[in-house]
Amino acid sequence: MALELVRGTAALTRRLTRPVVTIGNFDGVHLGHRAILDRVITRARAQDGEAVLYTFDPHPRKVLQPDRAPDLLATMEQKIELLEQTGLDVLIVERFDLEFARTPPELFVREYIYRRIRPIEVYVGYDFHFGRDREGSMRLLTETGPLLGFSVTIIPEVKVENRDVNSTRIRDLLKAGDVEAAAELLGRPFAIRGPVVEGKQRGRGFGFPTANLAPSSEIVPGAGVYVCELCLVDDGDPAAGSVLPAVTNVGYRPTFEEESELIPEAHAIDFSGDLYGRNVDLRFLAKLRSERKFNSVDALREQIARDVEAARQWHVERAREGAASA
Repeated sequence: MALELVRGTAALTRRLTRPVVTIGNFDGVHLGHRAILDRVITRARAQDGEAVLYTFDPHPRKVLQPDRAPDLLATMEQKIELLEQTGLDVLIVERFDLEFARTPPELFVREYIYRRIRPIEVYVGYDFHFGRDREGSMRLLTETGPLLGFSVTIIPEVKVENRDVNSTRIRDLLKAGDVEAAAELLGRPFAIRGPVVEGKQRGRGFGFPTANLAPSSEIVPGAGVYVCELCLVDDGDPAAGSVLPAVTNVGYRPTFEEESELIPEAHAIDFSGDLYGRNVDLRFLAKLRSERKFNSVDALREQIARDVEAARQWHVERAREGAASA
């Protein structure tokens, strides 16, 4: 069954069926989030109910503390696509603005959660807070819920190899360029999304044309050269869903003029088509090396050739390992 998207609790036009609910931002839909969602979905299925995520857009800190708001791991579009893959039944996206932020915690529980959604069970992460000034505590939720007729369960933090799984840690790993460790906590490779735009075409002059991305994503991994995959999102040639092995430079182009922000440039290995205007997901699989300045254009061209060959071999090895384990 397809995921039902509801734009705010006021837009609910039907009575949900024995909803089992979780509440939170779920940025990145990482393994910690998946543990909560798996629990919610399992409980909903056991009771012939619906598994529901109640989330907010924009992220509350974008409204309340814009100078301290986190860079998000996924766009709302990506988040919805990731949630569609989990088996979730209903996604309620509440518009978060200053008026909503002033909602007292008890009113939030009674009006938004109980009266509008009518859950039978609620599951939240260990660090969940809610209501005006985040005054809503776990104690208020766990005490008020049973009085209204729904149980409340707190899910402890998930760990992977004794590392806490949370969005902050994943952001730090990505900014450090450790895309493989980030992928372990996400449960998938990190991807940025955006259209391919026209750049300065220096790569084409070197014999390695690049797809310059204008990402809508808020995070780009730290400067360096990465093994990647280019996945075509929209219709065209190649078809949507096509995946191209790639090598990507994320950097400030120090050999030429310094850029003020990180620029992702992906070379699709052994591909000769035109990707301009296509929307793509650029998935980061492994880091080859850090970005550095070269003394000459020839030295840069030689290094790019080595990077392309290293990325090609990485993809060959992964294909071989996949075939051996099949």
